[in-house]
Amino acid sequence: MMAEEPRVTRQSIIVDRYARSGLSIAVAESLTAGLVTAAIADVPGASKVLAGGIVAYQTPLKHRLLGVSKALLEERGAVDGQVAEEMALGVRERLAQGPLVSTVGISTTGVAGPDWQDDQPPGTVFIGLASQSGVTHFAHHFGGGRQAIREATVAAALEHLWEHVDLHLR
Repeated sequence: MMAEEPRVTRQSIIVDRYARSGLSIAVAESLTAGLVTAAIADVPGASKVLAGGIVAYQTPLKHRLLGVSKALLEERGAVDGQVAEEMALGVRERLAQGPLVSTVGISTTGVAGPDWQDDQPPGTVFIGLASQSGVTHFAHHFGGGRQAIREATVAAALEHLWEHVDLHLR
């Protein structure tokens, strides 16, 4: 029986490039509830780069597990770009397995629906990215139902990880 040829996916390229760069990935998830971490972990050899993930689905856990400012959460709610940034910073700090400079934190927060949350409509998503070069967030609005929004968020998070390592390797 012949061995199955490994499938090249966005996440397999991410795992390969992060491994070659000596970088690790730490994931903080809210609306995706572990889907980003699972997408990366599906790749053979992911343990070379995937430090782990924290699912902080409920708002108070974003403060308790990730260190997001309680005042920020009370003022703006969980669906916010600065919250995404603090989630990415928090997971980066908490899951670093060596020098902090080698860990990239990525986070997802938003509204999958069907109801609005924190005055934001379904499909509103913020993805945070924290690395040695700084912290930023990306705002998205995805259409469709809950599952479509969550899947689009995973794809966007992987895209941001790809863009980050692509810039890092230049």
